[in-house]
Amino acid sequence: MIEPSFFFEQVKKNGTDFFAGVPDSLLKNLCAYITDNESNERHIIPANEGSAVALATGHHLATGSIPLVYMQNSGIGNAVNPLLSLVDSDVYRIPMVLVIGWRGEPGKKDEPQHVTQGRLTCPLLETMGIPYVVMAEDHDSLKKQIDDCYRSIRETGRPFAFVVKKDSFAPYSLQKNIPVTAEMTREAAIETVLLASRSDDIFVSTTGMASRELYELREKHGMGHGKDFLTVGSMGHASQIALGIALEKKNRRVVCIDGDGAALMQMGGLALIGERKPENYIHVVINNGAHDSVGGQPTIALSVDLAGIAKACGYASAVQVASPEDLRAELEKNAAGPRLVEVRVLKGARKDLGRPKESPQENKHAFMQFTAQ
Repeated sequence: MIEPSFFFEQVKKNGTDFFAGVPDSLLKNLCAYITDNESNERHIIPANEGSAVALATGHHLATGSIPLVYMQNSGIGNAVNPLLSLVDSDVYRIPMVLVIGWRGEPGKKDEPQHVTQGRLTCPLLETMGIPYVVMAEDHDSLKKQIDDCYRSIRETGRPFAFVVKKDSFAPYSLQKNIPVTAEMTREAAIETVLLASRSDDIFVSTTGMASRELYELREKHGMGHGKDFLTVGSMGHASQIALGIALEKKNRRVVCIDGDGAALMQMGGLALIGERKPENYIHVVINNGAHDSVGGQPTIALSVDLAGIAKACGYASAVQVASPEDLRAELEKNAAGPRLVEVRVLKGARKDLGRPKESPQENKHAFMQFTAQ
């Protein structure tokens, strides 16, 4: 295993003094170490991976140094545009180190949403013309890889990527934990939403812990799973899936259970919801100020007025709540939407939290049967 401190010290020795990225479960120990040991000016967790590439580009243009960008391999999708139309050697030729968590590594068991991403990670880097190595798992070999990486970058002016397997980094626990003023856990908030819902409400939940908790709460209350579309991947897109459904099912209430990191990642979706004004749409944003599903690194959501943004975008109403009583009261109102309810919750999840037993295709089939009623 690689000590996060070793990797950090080696890239710093090579002149990297700026870090940007979206946290990943495979990189959580490295991300946590960077968060604890780099200043806020030199380490930024942006809304999405494309923004991380753009921030790194700006840093290089201003300083001439080689920045580092980290992401899960699913985030390559968000980064492709700036990597090919901005950073590429046929355009501005911007040097940077990419550190990519390899979910869905071929031959390793993983969740369905990671399988194709994992199979295509290395071929996609090859297609984009980005040289890469699978990160070594001992310090001596890694030091050589890092030296070769910076040699390549300085010779070509192009990015170089490290593809990181599961359990490559040694454990490290985040020390900088920003407290959240709240009464509920995320799971308790979702349970409150569930128990305040109508029997024909349609649910769309964001990726990560929220969908897993919704699934287990349905099990707990013997409700079945046909009412829920679990957005197991596609971070940030649950609100638009819910909008597409709400526009077609005007006689049914559609509840989107979103997360703060997901809402920030595709915040433009709020503007479209506000412009379309679906009266049957309730947007519940669970805000714990953290990328909780991938290690707990902070988002900027606790310092952002999400309700104010929603109102400015055209939502009929938008409020922030922190207690189960206030949340329940908001959900039981018979008011036209779109409505946004931001729920401040505590960080963390149960250690024994399970995963859906049905396949995504089975979930889709049951969900479409329910929405057709």
